[in-house]
Amino acid sequence: MLPRQTRTMTMLRELALRNSSTNSIVGNQLKHRHGFHIIRQTCTEFPRKLKKTERKPWVTNINELKRIGRAERKERQIVRERILQPPQNGLLVKELIPVAHQVNADRIQLFTCVSKVAQSIAIYSCSVCGEVHIGHRPHKIRTCNVMGSAASKEHCWRRGAVEHVLPLVESFHLYDRLGRAVSHNERLQVDRIPAILELCVQAGIDLPEYPTRRRVFPAYSISGRVIDFEKRFPKEDAPGKDIYACGFWQKRNNISEDNKSVDMQPCDLQGTAVRGMEAWERMRSGASRLMETYAVQTCGYCSELQVGPKGHRVRNCQAYKHQMRDGQHAWQEATIDDVVPPVYVWHVRDTQSEKPLVNGLKKYYGMLPAVVELFAQAGASVPNDYVVMMREDVAVPEWDEEKLVV
Repeated sequence: MLPRQTRTMTMLRELALRNSSTNSIVGNQLKHRHGFHIIRQTCTEFPRKLKKTERKPWVTNINELKRIGRAERKERQIVRERILQPPQNGLLVKELIPVAHQVNADRIQLFTCVSKVAQSIAIYSCSVCGEVHIGHRPHKIRTCNVMGSAASKEHCWRRGAVEHVLPLVESFHLYDRLGRAVSHNERLQVDRIPAILELCVQAGIDLPEYPTRRRVFPAYSISGRVIDFEKRFPKEDAPGKDIYACGFWQKRNNISEDNKSVDMQPCDLQGTAVRGMEAWERMRSGASRLMETYAVQTCGYCSELQVGPKGHRVRNCQAYKHQMRDGQHAWQEATIDDVVPPVYVWHVRDTQSEKPLVNGLKKYYGMLPAVVELFAQAGASVPNDYVVMMREDVAVPEWDEEKLVV
């Protein structure tokens, strides 16, 4: 015979297990009984929009960064030569050169596919807050909560374009990625190009209009300083050769001409959307692979980006507490979403319906990146990484049934 206290605890444990198993079976089913909608809860959370006072999450733990910093300071106190590995020594990683070419080709193909699909599917943008909607009828969800918006928080829609679906993130082009950072006085003298293109250039793509120094001999590190034994201007790098003599303030059509240079075979809308979706996935995966080796820096409070081992010194940050930094950016390691930002939009399930998305049922709607939503409405299949965000397993009630939802 067990003691009374032990028997009581055993009975309570068995009762709790039976209740938890019963609740899990009932809660995981989607039923419609007596007009009530029992919605299965999903563990997926939409990407939260950061507040102006919040900093972007660190890619590497802050304690790990401190440990690395202490180790580097201790290493600099010892005067000795340290051999660097590519690309820290200025040489290219040969295995990633084909990846850079593939990412650049996917970038051009993606821009072409989005331009063609946007001619058939409407793109809307809010003129106040900049929110984007894909589809014929703009939604009625009241999420316009910025300075200058209406009291009802309704959006002021206008027709959008490709730049609203694929926002351009620029970076200073570096002739020598191991050289000094761009200063504030040089901000008008250095070209700015798309960050994804600058990443491909540093990884091995050669563009005549954007010359880049390619080292033959590696650089070394002595007491934390990079020592370069190669001539600064070799004979094959003639000054002024293959350089476009104009400032970046003049509009340059080189990038747009490259995007239009892809001669795609005439096909239906769905085929273009399928190729664009594949190019989107390949470009992001290839860029993520390049970023594992080639460093990219981003500001922790604004969208400024710099491809290279360190950030620039241009004092143009206007984000939170920029006065304390004298306009300098709070540089940290960037992610793929900083280089290729996905503009999240509300997912439209029924593209043939004339009813727009309403504000009272927004908790039942899903979200997708604007590029994925554009291609999905054109007939392309959504990748598995975004299926959960669509919330296709959640039953959307009618407007008069919303009060009956449990």
